[in-house]
Amino acid sequence: MSDVHGNGFPEEDFDDAGFDGDLLEEELRQAAAVLDPVPAGLRQLALEAYALHDLDARIAELTFDSLVDALPVRGEPEAPRMLTFRAGELTVDVEVTGEGLIGQVLPPQSARIEVLGGPQTTRPVTVDTLGRFTSDQPPTGPFALRLRTGGEVIVTEWLRA
Repeated sequence: MSDVHGNGFPEEDFDDAGFDGDLLEEELRQAAAVLDPVPAGLRQLALEAYALHDLDARIAELTFDSLVDALPVRGEPEAPRMLTFRAGELTVDVEVTGEGLIGQVLPPQSARIEVLGGPQTTRPVTVDTLGRFTSDQPPTGPFALRLRTGGEVIVTEWLRA
């Protein structure tokens, strides 16, 4: 028995002609489904998150996250999380606290905001004439914001609260 490839397995013991990669893949899928199935709640969440997408929506890029970009404030262990999203000339500043969300759309304009969460937890939020908005329900898991300004739809990326 020769060890041509240096992997410890004799080359002549492997019969490439009798190997069925598709069969192996199917057997591995079945084993994973039995031994480590995807939780039903996660599967449903994934399906509903996909259903929420807007094909014509612009994506607002996260340009600032206080968890990553800010220096810690001494004496403030529970500092609110500050987020800034940008899509073209539009900026959305959001403060995430244990009591909810506070934010502002800049430049100030009429908009409708929805806080997207888990399965069927879209919560509408009103925006005043100065672009300010509040939500008294803090996000408890992954969330995103969908803004409707005139004929345009803008969606932020999903973040974990």
